[in-house]
Amino acid sequence: MGASIAGVTLAALVCMPAAADPARTAPPARTDPVVLDGATDAMNRLADLGRKSEQTNEALHNAQIELDAKQAAQAVADERVAQAQVALDEAEGLVAQYRPTVDKLALANYQGARTNRLFAVMVSDSPQQLLDQMSALDVIAQQTSDDVGQFADARIRAQQAADEARSAADAARAASDAARVVQDELGRTKADLERQIGDVTDAFDSLTDEERLKLAGSPFPPGIDADAILAELLPGSGSGALQAAMTRIGSPYVWGATGPDSFDCSGLVVWAYQQVGKTLPRSSQAQAAGGTPISRDQLQPGDVVIIYDDASHVGLYAGNGNLLHASTFGVPVKVESLDGMDYAGARRY
Repeated sequence: MGASIAGVTLAALVCMPAAADPARTAPPARTDPVVLDGATDAMNRLADLGRKSEQTNEALHNAQIELDAKQAAQAVADERVAQAQVALDEAEGLVAQYRPTVDKLALANYQGARTNRLFAVMVSDSPQQLLDQMSALDVIAQQTSDDVGQFADARIRAQQAADEARSAADAARAASDAARVVQDELGRTKADLERQIGDVTDAFDSLTDEERLKLAGSPFPPGIDADAILAELLPGSGSGALQAAMTRIGSPYVWGATGPDSFDCSGLVVWAYQQVGKTLPRSSQAQAAGGTPISRDQLQPGDVVIIYDDASHVGLYAGNGNLLHASTFGVPVKVESLDGMDYAGARRY
């Protein structure tokens, strides 16, 4: 079937955001294979490949979040560079404004000009001329002193602005380099996911119709149906998100999808909470780090449940020990028992 069955194209993946440090963003490789009760070897192989692709898929979302942050930091750094340059230009303008006066004063002193009161007494022909000359000298001295002071202040501001401009430029370069590292890692993660998607869809193609039906399973656990779940809902955003997600039961799992017709695990959670006006992070790892931690015995319908220690899978608690989730390729959105799942925690939003 290939990529057309998966519902994923390279163009769709490019829309998803990044990862810089693989140690932080990529989940640890799973060493034990996924085994489904009563499944054939082909089904178990598909489940294992699907699990690995889900890890990579969620790492990709997490990496995009990191890239967005790095690019935002780069934008702030670039703005700081622009502001520092404006300040530097203004400071250098003031230096240029007062420099002629300071240069003239320096030249006059070098040439031996006499601009003090004693010189005025020596060259005056009358008391009135002496007073006039001394008054002029006072005015000149005050103006010169003001100009020299302004020049000194402008020089200090110019030096500070130059230092800030250099610091801002260094920060901008560092931010750009960090974003480039994340961008490169994102590209590698996308390529890895595309390869894994190919493996998953090839494995799905090898299943018989009977195996595919068995893999998809039923939309609810035995003895549970939509009415039973909805009857226990209490008012609140979590319940509202769960109600919204209930309308998506039967929708296919597609890597990178956020609805309304197909989903990956974190995409379903994001979409469900969007329906009640809340914006959750895009990756399962980021969802596992947000909200308020909730113990398992305090779970309420709509709480975000984290599966696996690497937080690479999430779903919405559906009450009575059940989870509503988009589990893996070939399995539509459904409600399943948490029993047997690698429960790792829960968050309330």
